[in-house]
Amino acid sequence: MENIIDLITREVMVLLIAAMPLMELRGAIPIGVSMGMHPAHATLLGILGSLLPVPFLLLFLEPVFSALRRSRFFRSFVDNTINRTLKKSHNVKKYSVLGLIIFVAIPLPTTGVWTGCLAATLFNIPFKNAFPAIVLGTSIAGTIMFVLSYVVTML
Repeated sequence: MENIIDLITREVMVLLIAAMPLMELRGAIPIGVSMGMHPAHATLLGILGSLLPVPFLLLFLEPVFSALRRSRFFRSFVDNTINRTLKKSHNVKKYSVLGLIIFVAIPLPTTGVWTGCLAATLFNIPFKNAFPAIVLGTSIAGTIMFVLSYVVTML
């Protein structure tokens, strides 16, 4: 019974780490592998966890940021976040959906799901186009992280 609880706890931990901004699956997959998961298992959980916040972000990011900008306390945070995203996402503006896929697929810090959702919102990419692009980009990033994790476990 303890082994089942331990396995569920590790899986939930990987899902939650993957859903967090900044860490996302780039952190969740190596952490899952370091906890003894097979890289394929950690990758699947990392991709699923990374995609958990996407519908909510695409639907509610704009109204939440608009509301936060009305507060003097949060205005600079929102403006800085938007400016950083705009600087890094020029290919999203230029290539729209294809640019969004590539932007999310690059497994580097601040180029994942959360920033991709913000870029999709800022460049008015409709949900019906942004969601599949982010799913595909996340799957590509997960595959890259799977290969890297698998190679490291083979050493």
